[in-house]
Amino acid sequence: MSLFLKFSKLSRPLTSRRVHSATNPEGGFRRVWALIGRPLRWIYWLPLGMGFTQYFYTLKTIRGRSMQPTLNPDTSSWDDIVVFDRYSISSGEPIRKGDIVALRDPLDSRKMIVKRIVAVAGDVVKTLPPYPDPEVFVPEGHVWVEGDEPFRTLDSNKFGPVPLALLDSKLMYIVWPLDRIGPLRSPISPVSKRGASRDFRWYSDMAAFEREQRRQSRVTTRSTTTSHS
Repeated sequence: MSLFLKFSKLSRPLTSRRVHSATNPEGGFRRVWALIGRPLRWIYWLPLGMGFTQYFYTLKTIRGRSMQPTLNPDTSSWDDIVVFDRYSISSGEPIRKGDIVALRDPLDSRKMIVKRIVAVAGDVVKTLPPYPDPEVFVPEGHVWVEGDEPFRTLDSNKFGPVPLALLDSKLMYIVWPLDRIGPLRSPISPVSKRGASRDFRWYSDMAAFEREQRRQSRVTTRSTTTSHS
């Protein structure tokens, strides 16, 4: 008899919970919502996220070595992850020489490439091999793009001036790796204090400044910006 009483006491909570669940639809609804609520919230916010990356800002991973040492330098074991600004391109803000942009590859529209704006409409560029002509005039509605590493890039010296319609976005900010996080800086001549030793950063900045000077020396400037309207 004592065994029967113990068994009855153990079974009551289980029976009670089953009856309560069956007679309380609110509890069942909460369990169902717990299962499907999170996916529904993702679905709710998904269009907003897609619209933001489509029209405003997007993250891209830089592949390859054509933009070294500005991007993916040999000193880093990581591929750079950067923020690109799509709004400035689609809204028709001026495109300036020196900007780094993502654009559709003129030779293969399925690919996206990253290059630097070297010249804009109205400028005359002294080309590099393999371009067939020693100089080229950049026509209206076009820009001239090049990689920072001239021996590892396919750029306007291969396919000529690029229509503005192929531009997708402008690089704004490096977010990875952490030791290089921050906005892109325009190359300037580094200054060292008297008596201070010149470290790796000084030589790197000087090399970037000299590269920029060589790029500018190849361009006869007729204008400094061009509109993408």
